[in-house]
Formats: sequence, C-alpha cells, structure tokens
Amino acid sequence: MSRGIKSYDGVALAAPVSIPYRRYSIESAHWWIARALKGALDAAGLKPAEIDGLSVSSFTLFPDTAVGLVQHLGLCPRWLDHIPMGGASGVAALRRAARAVQSGDAEIVACVSGDTNHIDSFRRMLSSFSRFAMDAGHPYGHGGPNANFALLTDRYMREYGATREDFGRICVAQRTNALRNPGAIMKKPLTMEQYLSARPIADPIALFDCVMPCAGAEAFLVMPEGAARKRGLPHAAVAGTIERHNAHAEDPIQLRGGWTMDIDSLYDQAGFGPADIDVLQTYDDYPVISMMQIEDLGFCAKGEAPRFARERDLTIDGDFPHNTSGGQLSAGQAGAAGGFLGLVEAVRQVSGQAGPTQVPGAARAMVSGFGMINYDRGVCSGAAILKEPDA
Repeated sequence: MSRGIKSYDGVALAAPVSIPYRRYSIESAHWWIARALKGALDAAGLKPAEIDGLSVSSFTLFPDTAVGLVQHLGLCPRWLDHIPMGGASGVAALRRAARAVQSGDAEIVACVSGDTNHIDSFRRMLSSFSRFAMDAGHPYGHGGPNANFALLTDRYMREYGATREDFGRICVAQRTNALRNPGAIMKKPLTMEQYLSARPIADPIALFDCVMPCAGAEAFLVMPEGAARKRGLPHAAVAGTIERHNAHAEDPIQLRGGWTMDIDSLYDQAGFGPADIDVLQTYDDYPVISMMQIEDLGFCAKGEAPRFARERDLTIDGDFPHNTSGGQLSAGQAGAAGGFLGLVEAVRQVSGQAGPTQVPGAARAMVSGFGMINYDRGVCSGAAILKEPDA
C-alpha cells in the first residue's frame, strides 16, 4: 500500500438504489432524497433507526444542509456529512463513510444524493453556483456549463486532433446502453448521423454533447462486510480510492484532472491495473471529460482517447463497457446525484444486481468523479475501484 494508505478491507457497499428520473418535478430535493433513502433501507431490510451515519450531497436542498435534513426526516445519526462537490461527491462520500465504518464512528452509513428540477431551478442554481461564477462570469453575460465545456472541447480538439465523430462514439454508445436502463430519461436510439446534425449549442458543442438536467436521486449503504454477509446482502468491496482538489492550477486550460497525481496510488491499493478493469463508469456531463478520464486513469496515453474510442465497442456487450446505465448523457443529470450515478451502477455491476445493464462476469469496476466547474476547469476529482468481495 503506497504512501502508508490504510486499505479499505472489511468495508462493504450494499443496497444500491436509483429513483427513476423525471425531466421536471414539483417535489423538493428533500422528497427525492427521502425516497432514495427509503429504497436503500428497504433493500437492506433496515429501519431508519438502524442507520447511525448519513452522508448527503445536493444542490437544491438549499437552504438546508444535511443538518436540516436529519430533522426533516426524523433521523438521529451519530455521524453526519454534507459533501458539496457535485460530480465528485459519490467518491468523496464513499471514502469518508468507509473510514467512519472502519474506525467505529458509525456502523451503517447511508450515502444519498438527490436534486429536484423545477421549471426555473436550474437557471437559479447556476446564478449562485459559486462566487467565481457570480463575480467573473455573469457580469459578462457568461453563464452555465455549456460555454465552459465548449472552451475545453475546442482546446482538446485543437491539441489532440479529436473530431466530432470521436465524441459522438461516446454519446451514441451511451444511448445504446440507456435503452436497456428502465430509469433513463432518453428513450430513443441515437445514430451518428443524428448526433452530427444536431443543433449547435456552444461551438463546437451541439445538443447531444450536453446532459439533460432532471430530478432524481441515488443511494447506497456502507457497512462492515460482516454486517452485509449477516444480512445476506449482495455487496461490493472497496479495492481503493483517490481524491484530489484544484490539481494542476498552473495549466492555462484544463486538459487533465487530479487523477493524474494519484493514479499510481490507486492501482497500488487495488493490487492490479487498468487491464484488469471489467467496466468503467466515468463522470460524463460532456464527452470530452470522459475522454480526459479514460486517459488520466491509465487506459491510454494523453491525447489518445479519440483513437481508443474508435477502436473499441463502449456498449454493455462490447469489449470496453463504459457508462453502462447510459451515464448522464442519456440517463440524465439529477443535479449532484450525477456524481453518484456511476458509483451506484458500479456497485450493481460487481454485485450482480445490474439486471438489464449487467456486464457478464463483471468482477472489477472503476468509477471516477469530476465536479465544481469554474470557468475553464473542474476543481474536484476522485476515483474508486470496486470489486467482488472475493475478487
């Protein structure tokens, strides 16, 4: 184990739950989170009083935090966490909850993320997303992630020769995967021709490069492996995790993430490398970010992800299963729950609970998170490798 990092042995992830997404909802984030929490508890055969730890991630829970939520739901945990890291929240929640369980600070931690999507809630959220956005973006008429990721995509294309067809391979494959996910927002097939002819949004980004904001929630439980076995719960073990913030701040524009700083540590923790990963779940608010993660997680060299995508089948039945639920690009982005989507799916995959999206023989899954975009970069990044308990 590198850098003296304590292993995550003995920690189990169980009861993965996704509450089917809706394009719009009149319900509150509290309602969505409560549904996901109840779903995880029901799946594990637990009562609310039996969880003594709670981790929450949400944008639209505001002005409440996890503190207000426990009162709202009538819970009384002895360990509580609120993680405002957007797309990196799932991995961060896993890391903190696993250490709480190992230390004895909590026996069973519910990790939950959810957001609502009212008619105007997305615009209002963007207007107050960060002080940077309020002070350095909106005064100049610049708002929202599309323009940010257009900058990143344009630079990536110029630097590495990627084409729109290369990004399209990711989007089309994920739509194919989403058609097998009953909870996905996108229900129609997507062809490369449709992808390429879609209306422009922010050059070079077009319609199908962008996630669909929606309402929904995701959840899973973290507990000692013995507790999961005692309850007869299918579960995943944690082979390793990493987390990094504000990495490579000196780069003029982001073409790499914090994964590059710690990826060797992640594989050292796991005891195996990228060739041994059966399924990959990247954070995919835009396809360029998935390409960055494929590179930075060690599946190919920097700048080679376009070729990598050309040479592989990224669907559930392909030789490189990627974002098997459809990812955010086709399942939908339920706010901060987008940072949980891949992790919940990874738990399902290695515990054999993925149903129609199951990759046969998936014993090891990697999931990566990326969050809190400020102008030209995401500030938070993380990754985890999950495995069958005996893999």
